Amino acid sequence: MRLSLYPFLPENVVSSLDQIGIRTDSDLLFSSTPADILRRLPPGTVNIQDLRHYTAQIIEEGSALGVRGDVLLALERTKQDQELDFASGVTDLDALLNGFGGSRVFEVSGEKASGKTALAMHVVLRHLVNNPHSGALWMDTTGDFSAERATQLIQLHGGVDASTALERLQVSLVLDIEGAHDVLEALPSTFVTDASSETRIRIIVIDSITPLLGPMLSAVSSQGHAIMTTFMRQLRALAQAFELCIFVINNATPVAPAPHNPHSAFSSTVAKPALGPSFAFLTDATIWLSQHGEKARTNEDRTTYIAEIFKSKTAV
Repeated sequence: MRLSLYPFLPENVVSSLDQIGIRTDSDLLFSSTPADILRRLPPGTVNIQDLRHYTAQIIEEGSALGVRGDVLLALERTKQDQELDFASGVTDLDALLNGFGGSRVFEVSGEKASGKTALAMHVVLRHLVNNPHSGALWMDTTGDFSAERATQLIQLHGGVDASTALERLQVSLVLDIEGAHDVLEALPSTFVTDASSETRIRIIVIDSITPLLGPMLSAVSSQGHAIMTTFMRQLRALAQAFELCIFVINNATPVAPAPHNPHSAFSSTVAKPALGPSFAFLTDATIWLSQHGEKARTNEDRTTYIAEIFKSKTAV
C-alpha cells in the first residue's frame, strides 16, 4: 500500500521518503532500519521517535488481529453445534460431512430413483420440526414436487413443531435460469424486510439444477459455462452472507466409454454427475447416491441405498 494513502503520515515526510525510493509500506518496513532511513532523509524531516511511531502505526494497520486459542476453540465448537442442527439422521453420513450446516452448498447426484430428493427432503423436514423459527425454500424446476409425499414424510420426524413445519416450507416453480435468478435476487430483501419476523429461511433446495443449466452447456461455446459459474457463485455468496444450507440436486449421465466411475468405490457405478467435471468445483461437497444391488426386488420398501462422498472441501 502506498504511503500517501495513510492519513496519519505528514505530506512532507511522504514526499521525502519518496525521494529516497521509499514509496510503499513494504519499502518502509523491509528495506532498512529506521536509523538507516533517517540518515538518508534531509535533516529536520522527522526525528527517530516519530519515524518509529509511524512505522508502528503502519504495522498495526496492516496486521491481522490476534485471537486466543481458547476463543478459537469455543468458536469452533459453536460452529460444530450449528452444523449438526442440519442433519439427515443417517449418523455415518452426517459424521462424514460434519452435518449440513456451515453456510455450504451441497451437490446431491445420482441416477433416477436413487433417493436424491428424499435425502434433501429429510434434511429440510428434520430441521423444520426441531426449529420453529426456521423456514425453507424449495425451488421446483420440473413440477414434480409432491405435497402429499412431504406430508407423509413429516410423520417420520418427531418434533415439537411438526404441526407447523409444512407451513414454513415455501415452494417456487422455476422453469428457467432467469426465473431462478429472480427468486434468489429477491431473497436478501426478504431477510431485511422480515428482520422482525419469527421465521427465517435457513435452507434452499433446487430440485433439480440440471434442467436449468444443462441445455446451455456446449462443447463449442463458453457462454453456458460462464452462466453456470455465475449462478453457482451467487448461491455461494447467499449461503455465506445469510448462513444458509443449500442443496442442488443434479442428475446423472453415463460414464461411457469408461467402464465405471473412478470416483466410486464400486465397479458397478457406471454413471457420473451431470453438468461436467467443473461443476464439482463450484460446490462444497458432492454426494453420490445409488441403489445397492439389483434394482428388481421382491420388496421395494426394503431397498438399500448407498451414499458416497465424491468430493468435500471440509470433510477428510
